[in-house]
Amino acid sequence: MQADAKIFVAGHRGLVGGAILRRLKKGGFTNLICRTRRQLDLRRQGAVAGFFRRERPEYVFLAAARVGGIRANATFPAQFIYDNLMIQVNVIHQAYLHGVKKLLFLGSSCIYPKFAPQPMKEDSLLAGKLEPTNEPYAVAKIAGLKMCQAYNREYGTCFISAMPTNLYGPGDNFDLLDSHVLPALMRRFYMARVQGAPEVAVWGSGNPRREFLHVDDLADACLLLMENYAEDETINVGVGWDLTIREMAEMMARVTGFPGRLCFDPSQPDGTPRKLLDVSRLAALGWQAKIPLEEGLEQTYRWFLRSPWAREAASV
Repeated sequence: MQADAKIFVAGHRGLVGGAILRRLKKGGFTNLICRTRRQLDLRRQGAVAGFFRRERPEYVFLAAARVGGIRANATFPAQFIYDNLMIQVNVIHQAYLHGVKKLLFLGSSCIYPKFAPQPMKEDSLLAGKLEPTNEPYAVAKIAGLKMCQAYNREYGTCFISAMPTNLYGPGDNFDLLDSHVLPALMRRFYMARVQGAPEVAVWGSGNPRREFLHVDDLADACLLLMENYAEDETINVGVGWDLTIREMAEMMARVTGFPGRLCFDPSQPDGTPRKLLDVSRLAALGWQAKIPLEEGLEQTYRWFLRSPWAREAASV
């Protein structure tokens, strides 16, 4: 991409889109197009068509999505599948109609079967049943990457798909009920420390293993893929190692300075037993994650302490 190429970052206010926007600015790209949800509802076909007709972006980073943790996925399955399908269908189709040179679609590691062989290779897709708690979201993301592949085959487009592992970093959602495991735990530990609570409750048994990638590392990988990858097959983005939820919670206690006990609640769902991505395809392009987990958590916690999330948590 040229420095003055017209680039649309869909979802720039979200965790992923915000990181991509920062990375593009850092890389010297100057012609960046962004719209808030109020300015452009990507679920509305006519609005998206009008936007592409007026703006004519050359490149698209499709990071807009409805996302959430286990509770949100289980509570709002219809909203998760509808919103994500509509966003993807509208943006991908209009990108084709208006001659976008290249589009990067961001999926999720939850597209892989619940009991896929570990680490999960890209060809594990559709080889087994999905995790029930986030199946509607996963089905929508699978539809998005398959749509990109179908348009490439029929229309000769260059639409690529990247599947990141569990993400964290500045700009995350720290709502206790709707967030993913890591930001929810960070807020719980902060609240416990502020309130002087003796323990922190952690959902599940603590035994599932998870891989965590700093969102700035993902943004770096997205730029590399946009400039160097044009294959039809999806590509995993992760760090290549994982740890148990218990180990992650213990690390979170160190980062937040919480001195109390951890209390695991096995009555709450664990989700998929393990989700470790095989990142050999991305490594072959010369990329690897740079931000160590504990260092990334410390950076994220400093951001959290300056954010409205911390003020809201402290007032409870």
